[in-house]
This record gives sequence, C-alpha cells and structure tokens, in this order.
Amino acid sequence: MAGDAHPHAGRPARRGPEAPDISEKGGLRDGQPQRSDARLFMQVLAFGGCADARPLGPHLAAAGVVGSVYEDLNDPRGVAVLALSRDPAYFLDTLRPALSAGPFAALAPKPGFRLFGRTYALGYEPDLDEVLFHRPTRTVLNPEWPWAVWYPLRRSGSFAQLPPEEQRVILAEHGAIGMAFGAADLAHDIRLACHGLDVDDNDFVVGLVGKDLYPLSAVVQAMRKTRQTSLYLDRLGPFFTGRAVWQSAQA
Repeated sequence: MAGDAHPHAGRPARRGPEAPDISEKGGLRDGQPQRSDARLFMQVLAFGGCADARPLGPHLAAAGVVGSVYEDLNDPRGVAVLALSRDPAYFLDTLRPALSAGPFAALAPKPGFRLFGRTYALGYEPDLDEVLFHRPTRTVLNPEWPWAVWYPLRRSGSFAQLPPEEQRVILAEHGAIGMAFGAADLAHDIRLACHGLDVDDNDFVVGLVGKDLYPLSAVVQAMRKTRQTSLYLDRLGPFFTGRAVWQSAQA
C-alpha cells in the first residue's frame, strides 16, 4: 500500500564474505609493503624415444619457448623440456603446439613424469620481484649450471597441524642446508607450489641445478636427515636427473 515503509528500510545492506587476499607479499621496501598478483609458472615434461636431442632446442626457440632441454641421465633415449612463463595460457597456446610438431612429433610422452608449479613468496622478502621472477629465471637458465634434478613432494597432513612457530623452525633447518650449498656454488634450488595443479596431488616442485652432478645428490642426502624429510613427507619423487643440451636466452 502506498505510504507503507519497506520492511527492510533503514537496515544496513548485508555484506557477503570478504574476498580472500591471494596476492604474493614481500617485506617493506622504501617503507611500502610489496605485493604482486603475478607469478612465474614452470613446467617440466619428459619424453622417450629421442635418438638425437640436438634439434629440439632450435625447434623450441623458433616457436618462442623460453626454457631448457635436458638429456635424461637414466634413459639413453630420454629427454625433458623445462618451460617458464608468467602467463599460464602460454603453456597451452605456445608450448603445447611446439611439443606436437617438428622433432617432438615422434617422441613418446612419459606420463609418469610431468611437473607444473608456480613461484611464491614467504612474506618477508626484501625484493619480491627478485624472488618471484628474476632469481628463478637466472637459476634455471644459467649456462654454467647445466646439471639438474627435478622432483615433486607432498607433505604429510600432520605437518599442516603443527603450530606456525614449529613449522618455521622445521623449514629453517631445511633452508639452511640449501643456503649453505648455494653460497658454496654447489647446488642452487627452485621451489614451486603446485597445490591443485599437479596430477598426482603433490604440494611442491623442487629443482636443483649446478655445475656438477654430485653436489645435487649430496644436498638431497643432507636433507634426508631433516625433520621435514624424515618425519613430515608423505611422498617424494619421482626424480628426473639430466643435463641441459639447450637453454634459451633469459627473456
């Protein structure tokens, strides 16, 4: 009826849940917090049946692929491709066609080894772009570090139930080993998150690269003794071990 007040008149509008903040965050820089909604994605795919890996790199370069081609240490006809981009569509629009044509057309994909992950920040990094983009790119495309070991891992559910302070102590033990090997130029690591992106439901992808192979094995051996690896891993591997036969420019 005309003149009757609306039953909800005067009430504040009901708000829905606040949108989650999924940006990457770093420490303060010039007094301002660092934030980024971009990340670097990386994919590693393995193939068999390759008698000669040398044509693969020029083919990828002509297709505009940024990354590396590895010869597989454990398969005399095996290779793997590493590709990286900030745009996830790149892996479908650029990489996928390149891996279906030319010298790749005759190769057999190995479904047991396929990795995909994204860079991430811990929240205190002094240079967020360095952590998310520049350092990972330099690391995987450094021509002086041709040897590589790539593997996925999944933490156990019990780790997620630990108090944050205890988690930090456990991760710091792991990180100290990585920093010691890196400072000595023995092994350099790439850590990628792959929650929901991995066909085997892993949590992380890890890459180890260096100028020699043995130190990469040594760092894995050293980390076996940490609390994270010995007590809080549900799954580790499979491992791909190889040496770069081609690397693109650091675009």
